[in-house]
Amino acid sequence: MNMQNLSFVRQDMVAASPRPSGRGGTLEWTRKNLFNSWLSTLLTVGSVLTVAWLIVAVAPWLGNSVWRANSLVECRQVLGDAPGACWGVIRDRWPQLLFGFYPAHLYWRPVLAFALLFAALAPVLLRALPRRALWFSIVYPGIAYFLIWGGSLWFPISVYFGFAVGAGLFMLAARAGKGPSVGIAVIGASVWWVYAAQPISSLADGMAPIALDSIASRDVGGFLLSIIIGVTGIAMSLPLGILLALGRRSNLPLIHMLSVVFIEFIRGVPLITLLFTASLLLNYFLPPGTNFDLILRVVIMVTLFASAYMAEVIRGGLAALPKGQYEAAEALGLDYWKSQQLVILPQALKISIPGIVNSFIGLFKDTTLVMFIGLLDPIALAAAIRANTNWQGIYWELFIFIGAVFFVFCFSMSRYSQYLERRLKTDHR
Repeated sequence: MNMQNLSFVRQDMVAASPRPSGRGGTLEWTRKNLFNSWLSTLLTVGSVLTVAWLIVAVAPWLGNSVWRANSLVECRQVLGDAPGACWGVIRDRWPQLLFGFYPAHLYWRPVLAFALLFAALAPVLLRALPRRALWFSIVYPGIAYFLIWGGSLWFPISVYFGFAVGAGLFMLAARAGKGPSVGIAVIGASVWWVYAAQPISSLADGMAPIALDSIASRDVGGFLLSIIIGVTGIAMSLPLGILLALGRRSNLPLIHMLSVVFIEFIRGVPLITLLFTASLLLNYFLPPGTNFDLILRVVIMVTLFASAYMAEVIRGGLAALPKGQYEAAEALGLDYWKSQQLVILPQALKISIPGIVNSFIGLFKDTTLVMFIGLLDPIALAAAIRANTNWQGIYWELFIFIGAVFFVFCFSMSRYSQYLERRLKTDHR
């Protein structure tokens, strides 16, 4: 039998047929997605009317904008009786909204620190870059501190040396087990930072002075302050949140209890209360003579606050993993830390990406709360600008601009999280 002559095997291709008229076009999509029921039709019509009303109300105000003016009176003279936005306040006070009261001739320092921030984040966020570039991400916090606040270069170096002290103590105490050695390393590094970092840096500065002009924290404000608190809190809350999540699931009663108490206490206290604690009470718990910078105290409190929420997000990811993953790690002969590092945490963090980014966005927006303890975030600067006689009475333009800048930052984080989810989505390919 010749298989080539079987009648049910087609020998030629069928020519492509045109799409049936009225199928797959814009009208069909509109009918299926916008008018497929009476409720959908009602919502569509209501939404269109609302958007049209907003455009009619706002478009003349935005279209009749004034960009060049030195005061609100000058804006109103240009506008006459017509409604219009006075964006001249943004043009006039842009440096103040961006840097606070940072000295104008030193703007290059925070600008350079901001530019280096991208170089430090790139090896962390982008897989295409080599892992060796992470060394710059590690040293970047000290460089940023030196550029923004100035002072002696030896101070951030002595702070970094505290990590070396902790690592050295960890290696010396390794025979006592990982738990005691970690405790000894943390205590040793803390003692170095509190008692030795400042004297050692002063001694080194006396022998080889390398310094920039010092800038007081009260001069740092605007979006620069929000970025400092937000980025530092985000970078530090993630590892702390991972440790707290592992501690809450630990079988060691003391570690479990301490983690639960910390998380529940922090989650039960409003952030504004912790900020007032950082502003007023934290110095009472430090050794006499210790003077913590206010921004540093705020960063510590914001980090602790965010790490408690981060711990619960990551604990959700750990709980979502099938039990077989834990059993597979044990079957491979991995110890606890290696199984967490190589098997459990990568999967748990992948599951928790939306929650983690949601916490990051919330943390970045909460940086505006520091205005209640006297720090000049963008909202506080907007109030100060409106109190000036030149701009007294202006309102919407400042807050629209501040909201737009925050939207850009938060939307960028959201888009990156979606990119990260697509990149790590390996289970359904």
